[in-house]
Amino acid sequence: MPVDSAVAIPALILEWYDRSARRLPWRAMPGAPPPDPYRVWLSEVMLQQTTVAAVGRYFADFTTRWPTVADLAAADDAEVMAAWAGLGYYARARNLLACARAVTAAGGRFPDDEAGLRALPGIGDYTAAAVAAIAFGRRAVVVDANVERVVARLFAIDAPLPGSRPAIRAACDTITPDNRAGDFAQAMMDIGATICTPRKPVCALCPVNRHCAGFRAGDPERWPVKAAKKARPLRRGTAFWVEVDGHVLLVRRPDKGMLGGMRALPSGPWSEADPGLADAPVAGNWQPIGQVAHVFTHFALDLAVVMGTSERDAADGEWWPVERIGEAGLPTLFAKAAALAQKSRKEERE
Repeated sequence: MPVDSAVAIPALILEWYDRSARRLPWRAMPGAPPPDPYRVWLSEVMLQQTTVAAVGRYFADFTTRWPTVADLAAADDAEVMAAWAGLGYYARARNLLACARAVTAAGGRFPDDEAGLRALPGIGDYTAAAVAAIAFGRRAVVVDANVERVVARLFAIDAPLPGSRPAIRAACDTITPDNRAGDFAQAMMDIGATICTPRKPVCALCPVNRHCAGFRAGDPERWPVKAAKKARPLRRGTAFWVEVDGHVLLVRRPDKGMLGGMRALPSGPWSEADPGLADAPVAGNWQPIGQVAHVFTHFALDLAVVMGTSERDAADGEWWPVERIGEAGLPTLFAKAAALAQKSRKEERE
């Protein structure tokens, strides 16, 4: 890219951001003092693999219940996992607690540079760069999925993802300014979210369209180039709805592994073969009531749901009031299974 473009692009983007920045609860608007690093870090962790629209309610809930990093560090693990339910990628919640406790143990302040931030639990290159730039004003190259798309089109980077990511980051480095790096990063995110969208980008509104190789080519949707997706393997499992006197049996999943540390219905292993009733939590007559489907990052799951009854002392776990199941903080998969069971109960009564 010509030197004059490398100078003009950040200036044009920052001018656009001063006029058009999105108002988000974790963001300081242009010209305001930098936001609290805790709020920046929390929002960035929540936004990984999740949309801004989905995060808003969770961010408000977390910052109301735990307004400082010390408050979060002192929180009960189960309460945090329950508050996270529905956001997915539950390892993030476990890392959130580990990081909050590490920061609090070190005096309660986040490191102000990328190297120090990367040394904290659960903080990778992207989050370290984002917090360093947005909260501390450090020059850092911040590349999320939106920025990745903007840069791939701006420079017409033809190598397919994910192999092109080093080239995309290097290209972004050439246009990241020394000053206002945090505003620049957020401006690039906003352009990707509102203008340079995956489908039908609104190039006429883009502040740097005349510098964009993808726009000049007449087909910006060609970029970023994506490798062919591999089919997700299908696994099967069984969830058990065990009800006694208006209470349902819940268990705590192991800390490590899928949905670690979350409350859930008892469930057997998830494998390519149908496990059937081999891992039922109690002996009994099980009534099949249907199945729910869920897609994880690396596999799809068909989960059969069966219903039965038991004595309270016959099974290990937590007996939760059925009418308050929505307060249990079940992850989405088991919330679907619970909804199916409640529908079946209602139909039986009618």
